[in-house]
Amino acid sequence: MPVMPEKLKKRLFPVVLDLFSNHDFHGVNIREISRQSGISSGTIYKYFSSKEQLIFAILDEKISQIGQTTERHIAGMDSIKEIFRKVFWVTFDFYDKNPGLAVTAFITVPMRTWMKEESYRRRDDLALLKGHIKRAKEQGQIDSSLSFPLITDAYYMICHRYIHNWYYKGMTWKLTEKFDDFFTLFWKMVTPVSESREK
Repeated sequence: MPVMPEKLKKRLFPVVLDLFSNHDFHGVNIREISRQSGISSGTIYKYFSSKEQLIFAILDEKISQIGQTTERHIAGMDSIKEIFRKVFWVTFDFYDKNPGLAVTAFITVPMRTWMKEESYRRRDDLALLKGHIKRAKEQGQIDSSLSFPLITDAYYMICHRYIHNWYYKGMTWKLTEKFDDFFTLFWKMVTPVSESREK
């Protein structure tokens, strides 16, 4: 399908995220999206075949920005611990600035449906860390028995739980304010036993 022009995205995407972050997934339809955005249903369907394709396209575009921002922030850093800390911080800072995106991605969207989409796989997000992790394993900073997928799974599990907890408790704090305990847990999970106990 054709790519929606940026000027239409700027009108449409914030409305879609606002609706999905404040309503159940099945409570949002193209008619209401059209009414609130001022963009006709016909125009929306020209670029997206369904509300599912629309929201998944938005999630893919927006969440991919986290990887791009992370890459800039960790450029030149050597400490794998500080690199991972920065990855967590950048992720949570991004969601602090885009709370509607966080709620939509982690709370509203039905996972079974999203898992069928390419955008769910997020292959790009942590791929930039592969070289850093390999070097850290060689230096004994990270448990050499842990595979790259297992390390990234630990990262995603902690992100999911932390954001669920933040939402459940009313989103009354910034995600960047209270992530230290979760980061400490992650670091203990990926470092050698003697290393994690010492620190």
